[in-house]
Formats: sequence, structure tokens, C-alpha cells
Amino acid sequence: MAKRAAGEGSVYKRGKRWVAQVGSGENREYKYFDTQREANNWRHKKNEQIRKGLYIEGSKISLSKLLEKWLIIKKTSVRPNTYEQYFQIARQHINPRLGEILLRDLKPHQVQDLYTQKLAEGTSPRTTRLIHSVLHAALNYALKHGRVVRNVSDFVDLPKVPRKEMKTLDDYEVRLLLDVAEDTRLQTLFWIAVTTGMRMGEIAGLKWGDLDWKTGNIHIQRQVQRRKGEGLVFSPPKSASGIRTIKLGKKTIEYLREHRNRQHTERMNAGENWQSHDLIFSTPIGTPLDNSNVNKVYKQCLKKAGLPNIRFHDLRHTAATLMLQEEVNPKVVQERLGHSDISLTLNTYSHVLPSMQEEAAEKMDELFTLTEVSDELNKIKESQKTYEDSP
Repeated sequence: MAKRAAGEGSVYKRGKRWVAQVGSGENREYKYFDTQREANNWRHKKNEQIRKGLYIEGSKISLSKLLEKWLIIKKTSVRPNTYEQYFQIARQHINPRLGEILLRDLKPHQVQDLYTQKLAEGTSPRTTRLIHSVLHAALNYALKHGRVVRNVSDFVDLPKVPRKEMKTLDDYEVRLLLDVAEDTRLQTLFWIAVTTGMRMGEIAGLKWGDLDWKTGNIHIQRQVQRRKGEGLVFSPPKSASGIRTIKLGKKTIEYLREHRNRQHTERMNAGENWQSHDLIFSTPIGTPLDNSNVNKVYKQCLKKAGLPNIRFHDLRHTAATLMLQEEVNPKVVQERLGHSDISLTLNTYSHVLPSMQEEAAEKMDELFTLTEVSDELNKIKESQKTYEDSP
């Protein structure tokens, strides 16, 4: 009789019943039967499924335990704020409904039911897709390490995220905002936002040492973020492409000189309370600006100027839109915004392209208009005739 391979299991009698066992270690599984034939049939069936890569029945780890292991790995490779977001999604959205289910028992319809329930409870499609991203990544980790033979979240339907209409200011509205902001200490900050397209965190992280007064170049090397339990901290930009150099205009440099003088006065007034971080934009005592405080002043300025109640981040969209409308090369816009790929820039600001298409069409028509070409040819012929008739 041929010896069974390791993990193929066995059948034996315990009391009045027959026990079938397959797998090994934590993937070992037992089942009781009334007859030896039933036990052997079950063992053969399971082994065949395992050989075909269709089944790993023995994994007794729960989904919540998997998420816990996965989060430990992710903590070393993602930003603290990203990790906190993953942790909250697992704790608040996934574990309450699916956490106790064993990986071997998790089915696509259960994942689908989770998403359906979340949407019914008022969770946005975008957040639901974030839930899916976390679950999908954790299950891929399980797949890679042999815990499962398929990622069940691959077999569900995801909600479509409606594309929000981008809200921006036109050049006249930007002037209104800046005029109103003249009465605040943040006018230069708003100016930087609408002329460079920097993110709020990037602006808050700028230091005077990042600015080259001679060339007008400013180097974006950090951002200010609020972290749970730590408060405001300096961290690298959102992505590798976020570390970049931006050219500032002469007017912007003038504003920064005036701003530095005002900051010097604040420093004198603060005296021993001043905390030197070399920040271009800081509180009256030199500490990093909190986004919520900047946003409060920003919203007040919008209201005073009678402008739409748009987010501060929409000033970044405003800057990009105005640059494209002024025919700034999209590649340059991409670099100023810190996008990793130009396709991201073009896709995000595709609303600007129709008017640019019309302008391109008109210019190409003018370039090859036959009437103008004929006129030029006639002028050349007349000049040649005059030359030939001349003595």
C-alpha cells in the first residue's frame, strides 16, 4: 500500500464514529462521519480541491486577526496619518460585521453585503471604496502567504463615485479675495496658494531657508500635518514628486519681503515667547499654523468678498485652472503642482480643455487659410514682376 504524502490526512475510528483529517499544523481540519466510506470520500474530495488550488479549509485565523497582522506590516511602510486611516476603517467599518468570520469561511456575498449595508447607512461611495481598498489589500496579503487561495473581494461590485464638479475662482474673484485679505495677516499666504497651487500643508511647512531670493526659487521639502497624539508635526510631502522647486514671480517676492518685515515686528512683540522654526508662515509666536485657524480666516474673507463658499484646497484647483487658461504648458503645471504624472494633471483639469480646443482649432484654421496664402502668393508675384520691369 502506497504511503500517503504529508498533509493528505488520515481516517480513523473514535468511539462509534469515524474521523477524517486533512492538512497539517494550523491548516489541519477534522470532521466526523458515521461510516468509514463517508470519511474517506470527504478526505479524497478535500485533497483534490487542495491539489487544484481551490481550497484551504484549515486556516482558522479570523478576518480581524488578519487585519491586525496586516496593519502591523503596513505601519512600517506608510505615513502615520495613512496608517491611522487604515486602522479606523478596519475598526469602525470592517470588524463589526466581518471581523469574527474565519478566512476559510469568508464569501464574496458577505463582502458585498457589507458594502450594501454601508451605503444604506449613509456611508459615501468614496468611503465605501476606501473600505474595499483596505479589505482587498489585507486579503492579498493573506493570499501571498498562503492563507487563502483567492481574494474574495475581487468578486464584488463597487459603487461608482460621482465626479464632483470642480469649484474654482476666476481671476476677478481671486483679486476680490486678495483685496479683502489685505486686512488680515494671511494675505501673502493666500497669494502663494493662488499663484503656485501649493497644498495648505506645504505652504505651512515653508521655511525662509527654502527661498533663494536671487533666483526666486523656493524648495518644497516638507509639510505640516496634525497627527493623533502628537499635534502638529513636520513630515515629507505627500509623494516623492511633492519634493520640488517652484519659480516665484517678482510680485510674489515683493509680497514675501513685506511679509518678512511684518513677521519681524511680530517677533519683537512676542519677545521671549517667540519660538524660532524659521517658518515663512507662522503664528504670532513663530509656531506652525494650524489648518483649521487658516481655514477660519479664509472662510471669513470669502464671505466678506461675497464669493462662493469653496474649500481652501480649491485655491490649488484655481491656480491650475488659471495657469492652463493662460496657456502655461501642462508639463510646467504638473511640475508646479507636484503631480507624479502629467496624465493626472490633464485628467483632473480636463474641464479647461474644451476652450483650449476651440482656440487651437481657430489658430490652425488661420494658419492654413487659403485666402491668406493666395494673398501672399500674389504679393510675391507682383514684387517679382516689378523687379523684372525695372531698368
